[in-house]
Amino acid sequence: MTSYFTLMFLGLFLPLTVVVYAAVPKKGRWVVLLLASYAFFFVLSRALIIALVVSTLSIYVCGRGMGALIAQRDAALKEAQSGKKAIRAAYARKMKGVMVAGLVVNLGLLAAFKYLHFFGRIIDGALALVGIHLNLELPVWAAPIGISFYTLMAASYLVDVFRGTIPAERHLGKVALFLGFFPQIMEGPIARFGQTADQLMAGSPVTRANLYAGTLRMLYGLCKKIIVADRLNALVKLVFDNYGCYDGGIIALGAILYTLQLYCDFSGTMDLALGMGRIFGVTLPENFRQPFFSRTAGGFWNRWHITLGTWLRDYVYYPVSLSKPAKSLTKHARKKLGNRYGPLLASSLALICVWLGNGLWHGAGSQYLFFGIYYFVLIVAGSLIEPSAARLAEKLGVSREAWGYRAFQIARTLVIIVVGELFFRANGLHAGFDMFGIMVSQFSLESFADGTVLKLGMDAKDFAVVGVSVVVLLVVGLLRERGVDIVGKIGAQKLPVRWIVWYAVFLVLLIFGAYGAAYTPVDPMYAQF
Repeated sequence: MTSYFTLMFLGLFLPLTVVVYAAVPKKGRWVVLLLASYAFFFVLSRALIIALVVSTLSIYVCGRGMGALIAQRDAALKEAQSGKKAIRAAYARKMKGVMVAGLVVNLGLLAAFKYLHFFGRIIDGALALVGIHLNLELPVWAAPIGISFYTLMAASYLVDVFRGTIPAERHLGKVALFLGFFPQIMEGPIARFGQTADQLMAGSPVTRANLYAGTLRMLYGLCKKIIVADRLNALVKLVFDNYGCYDGGIIALGAILYTLQLYCDFSGTMDLALGMGRIFGVTLPENFRQPFFSRTAGGFWNRWHITLGTWLRDYVYYPVSLSKPAKSLTKHARKKLGNRYGPLLASSLALICVWLGNGLWHGAGSQYLFFGIYYFVLIVAGSLIEPSAARLAEKLGVSREAWGYRAFQIARTLVIIVVGELFFRANGLHAGFDMFGIMVSQFSLESFADGTVLKLGMDAKDFAVVGVSVVVLLVVGLLRERGVDIVGKIGAQKLPVRWIVWYAVFLVLLIFGAYGAAYTPVDPMYAQF
């Protein structure tokens, strides 16, 4: 069992967990979920489970510490006749110290497992510029599964307790289950304590409605992953690993298909996670909302990996933009640049922190940092150009809500996304620029005309299956964009209709899934981030 997409997990581990969970009295169901979660984590990461334990204990202890300080502060304020502002400030400093200690433990673990070697190379490069050559050889360690995801959840818990958004939790098991719940431990979504903790402890029964809806969504996610993403992997890997052998047309095709592969892999895994959560009566936060219908780069990131975006907004963007230095910068910038562009300068400072964090979160590599800067530049440029674009459209009598204009915006955004994903997937920043250069300067459709494209790990039948799948995804996306609850509507049908749909999706998965000697099983892609 290496991931959710194995027969051992889907055929044994998950069904057994559901059966035991349903059989145990309500008060003990959270224990079943916790034991299953730790068992799953141990199978995937072995001794590295200690990292999850340390993270859990650290936020529990620091949370309790802040909770005790809050109680002391409130008692002191109740007794004080004056000087309440000073009391609040004194306790705020103490609480911040406790919070920072917890953040250092968790972010330190993440840095040690994921970024130590990368930081060593950066230090080496910086010192080499001044003639100092250390040749630091910092180790590269295997990281616990999901550490990038549960570390952000741990950090959000600490900050929320500090802010008073949630009370400090006294039940260690509740904190442990929140952080380690197995459907989300591998790739998220990045939930907040207030979103899921109470649901996890509630011990909701396994109802027929939840079981049906949950398994149907899981099957849909499995179709995305196994029919589309895994089928595309052979071509994508071949093109990106041997880009010098192909013309610009094949490079462009590889970038487009990688974008589709990544979406189907990641959103398919999210469907699986949310479906599993639904079975246990837990509503996990949605992580995708039809991202390819976005009209701008910023809009795309409001629809893609939503829980990461909202985390960066709430715990990076707002704290930076509302800090005293940022407010001072905004005040001075307004005087120099006016009310339109003055605040944009300070918000850009916060935004670059967000996008550097976004890039670095995805991986320890120059291509990931470039990926973050790429979107930062595009989003800031869009903010600068927007007033002029609106005036020009009005002057020309062009309705920006017209179908044609919206289609143009979506097409333009898709190009931006595909180019970004090319750099994201490239084997290093240098390779990314090489591939982009070939795509632009040596673009040709000759490889499509002479049949070369059908010799890259996918034949005509594979392309046909992917093409039909894209049409289905597009139709489903359009319905969801219009607010149609597809699973809910199916669930409201009569029993024969519900089971016909369920078995139809199951048979499509069995018949068209990428199996056999020609395909290499692919672990969930975002788990590596």
